[in-house]
Amino acid sequence: MTRLGSDAALVSAAARARGAAYAPYSRFRVGAAVRTASGAVYTGANIENASYGLSHCAERVAIHKAVSEGHRRLEVIAVVADGTSPAMPCGACRQVMAEFGVRRVIVATPTGRRRVRTLRQLLPEPFLADRLPPK
Repeated sequence: MTRLGSDAALVSAAARARGAAYAPYSRFRVGAAVRTASGAVYTGANIENASYGLSHCAERVAIHKAVSEGHRRLEVIAVVADGTSPAMPCGACRQVMAEFGVRRVIVATPTGRRRVRTLRQLLPEPFLADRLPPK
């Protein structure tokens, strides 16, 4: 865990995390860095599996690291993926982001092309706990 205040530093952390990706099947490396409400930063990389459904996206790896360390409120996530245009997070990652309050998503390429979206733009009607029946 580190502390990084700027979006540029968060993107740099995601780019570094991309180097740890385990992507022997797709060869599509992704790194992510998530900043918590307290300013802590956690990184993750995609981890593939020969049984594709068991693979983990970099975004969820970073979020789960933060949550496993006790953080429940996350603010922003940066994602750096191979390719010439920024790759948006998958639907599962968007839902996990909603669960923990991510508000902004920064996606970038290794060469620095960048797009910023709010999570509400990417997932306008998330399924949240308030939709569950009362206990």
